[in-house]
Amino acid sequence: MNFTPAPQILAVSAFNRLIQQTLASAIPLSWVAGEISNLTCAASGHWYFTLKDATAQVRCVMFRGRNQYVDWRPENGMQVEVRATPGLYEPRGEFQLQVDTLRRAGLGVLFEAFERLKRQLEQEGLFAAARKRAIPAMPRQIGIVTSPQAAALRDVLTTLKRQMPGLPVILYPCQVQGTTAAAQIVTALNTAYMRAECDVLIICRGGGSIEDLWPFNEESVARAVAASPVPVISGVGHETDFTITDFVADLRAPTPTAAAVLASPDRDQLLQSLDRLQARLTRQLRHRLFQQQQLLSHLGQRLIHPGKKLGTQQAQLNLLASKLRSAYRSGERQRSWQQQQLAQRLQQRLPGIAPYRRTLQQLQTRLQLAMHHQLNRHQTGISSIESHLKHLSPAAVLARGYSMVRNDHGDIIRDTTQISVNEKLSIQFAHDSADVQVRKLIASNRLKN
Repeated sequence: MNFTPAPQILAVSAFNRLIQQTLASAIPLSWVAGEISNLTCAASGHWYFTLKDATAQVRCVMFRGRNQYVDWRPENGMQVEVRATPGLYEPRGEFQLQVDTLRRAGLGVLFEAFERLKRQLEQEGLFAAARKRAIPAMPRQIGIVTSPQAAALRDVLTTLKRQMPGLPVILYPCQVQGTTAAAQIVTALNTAYMRAECDVLIICRGGGSIEDLWPFNEESVARAVAASPVPVISGVGHETDFTITDFVADLRAPTPTAAAVLASPDRDQLLQSLDRLQARLTRQLRHRLFQQQQLLSHLGQRLIHPGKKLGTQQAQLNLLASKLRSAYRSGERQRSWQQQQLAQRLQQRLPGIAPYRRTLQQLQTRLQLAMHHQLNRHQTGISSIESHLKHLSPAAVLARGYSMVRNDHGDIIRDTTQISVNEKLSIQFAHDSADVQVRKLIASNRLKN
């Protein structure tokens, strides 16, 4: 007997899940065109609508996480194109499209042109990071390429005034929307290049649809931006908008206001940085001054005053003179004693030498006189030398009303060839000193001749 296995029985939820998985794996992310109807904007932020054509329709949902990037408001009756994934809403078993991207019908051609030009310029190296230039930190003047009526211009000027008041700004006017906008943008850029007035250029406009922003996707504008001799900041549209100009420019800003912030220094930050540098400089100067004061104090302790040094030498001279006089007196006593001893020995051995004794006494008297004369002569010489030393002493010279002039290195100044105007000098008097500054040099007649 043959037994046929019973077929697998699925619950509704399992069956719907199987259909959802099958649809997700079988049909990739696709573009679908149609007309919007039954549009509902839920409180949760999600959009629910029906996409239809002449013979069919399909339910669509675009969740808040995706529709927040759409910069225009869809309405019933609009012809649109959606990029969506087919799926099944399992709780009710309803087929629907989960929309990832929503755009107005006909924009596919523009996107294709955008991607084609983007690939071409990228292959030419116009987007390369190596050719991007740094924005100057302290521009002397900023140029703005935009429409005088654009709200973006007011935002940029307000931001620049807040960032750095008084920073010069030059407007190069042009249309930023319409069929002639691209040509006017190129003309404005070439005018800025020719006049060479600015250190950095801002090219900007507010947000809008892809058609509104299309002049900034034109090849002529891209090549004009790439040819700029100064750095260019692109501030076109909102944060989610990207144009060819953004890729070619040296720096892309998410908004015109952000472009102004990137182009100009922040005055408050510069002032804070200056305060920090000033405080650091003050600390270093105080530390340096303290070190120099310590060094000056140490050198002052090592420096010996000339008067004190002369006093020490005078004391040494007096000590030597005293030793010399003592040596003379000691030698005289020693010779006198030796003479007496010799006289006694001679008298003992030669009793009949009275006449010789008188002669000896006379010679002794003469010798004593000669020795006294010699000692007086040496003492007179020492006194004369001492007098000369005192006469030549700098302290004595200073005491007579003269003064000694030195420069910062301690060198003695003897004539005006050693000094210059505004040089600081030190004048030493007999008991004190003074610091002076040279105001005028007067050449002597000897130098003139």
